Amino acid sequence: MKLKAIYSFLHDDLAAVETELERTVRSEYGPLGEAALHLLQAGGKRIRPVFVLLAARFGQADVEQVKHVAVALELIHMASLVHDDVIDDADTRRGRPTIKAKWSNRFAMYTGDYLFARSLERMAALDDPRAHQVLAETIVEVCRGEIEQIKDKYRFDQPLRTYLRRIRRKTALLIAASCQLGALAAGAPEAVTNRLYWFGHYVGMSFQITDDILDFTGTEEQLGKPAGSDLLQGNITLPVLYALGDARVRSKITAVGADTNAEEMAAILAAIKQTDAIERSYALSDRYLEKALHLLDELPTNQARSLLRDLALYIGKRDY
Repeated sequence: MKLKAIYSFLHDDLAAVETELERTVRSEYGPLGEAALHLLQAGGKRIRPVFVLLAARFGQADVEQVKHVAVALELIHMASLVHDDVIDDADTRRGRPTIKAKWSNRFAMYTGDYLFARSLERMAALDDPRAHQVLAETIVEVCRGEIEQIKDKYRFDQPLRTYLRRIRRKTALLIAASCQLGALAAGAPEAVTNRLYWFGHYVGMSFQITDDILDFTGTEEQLGKPAGSDLLQGNITLPVLYALGDARVRSKITAVGADTNAEEMAAILAAIKQTDAIERSYALSDRYLEKALHLLDELPTNQARSLLRDLALYIGKRDY
């Protein structure tokens, strides 16, 4: 698998990032560090650090400098996951108890805030004011995305642009910032840095749309949560928006609430899959992916560009 080649290429750099992540989340206040470590040790593909490290290869990459950016972006991602689990009242993530389930909602919110603060602390290792501005703006937008997710719960009449704006803030901007900040930290040319930002943005949109599709097509074992969890929690994703246009299933979807049982959800998922919603969602994901790959063709030719292409294709075409 090409993904393995990417991680092999970055093995030493990723090991340095992982060590720094664990060191960073530890806290003098025991339970806070314990909760953060609980999430960190649940694993994950470290997609955002990989984007940071590959983008840095378009400049004078120095892992001792760039690792701080990689850690900062992963901490923001982790913080958003903790907050999401509170918003969604989720008890498991990646097959393990969430922080809110293991401790409490209040403790989970403080843990998320702690991770945001640690992220800003890591970025203090960079002298570039622009990098600090980008990170701060990214955190603001991620938080706005979280608020929008709360506001739009069970809002079945939302337009497509509302969904696209929400996933841009919650997912795409963080991947875009990973590419941009990796390039900035390595002193890459401004034109290259800008292209990498938009490459990350388009990949991030494709990434989240694919994630939303997999919530309907994946198994509980693959997802680490029951299929259809997003809809059950009131998160109206792209497949749902497309399926709502089919009069045969609209009334079933709009009847979903927090008390909908597993049998009812199974029937609704089956009905959604009988529409063209999944195929249309993949088509939009592919359009964003094509935009990302087109931008890559405008970047200097090197091994990082080839690996970014492999990573983008993996993200857009993965099946769980």
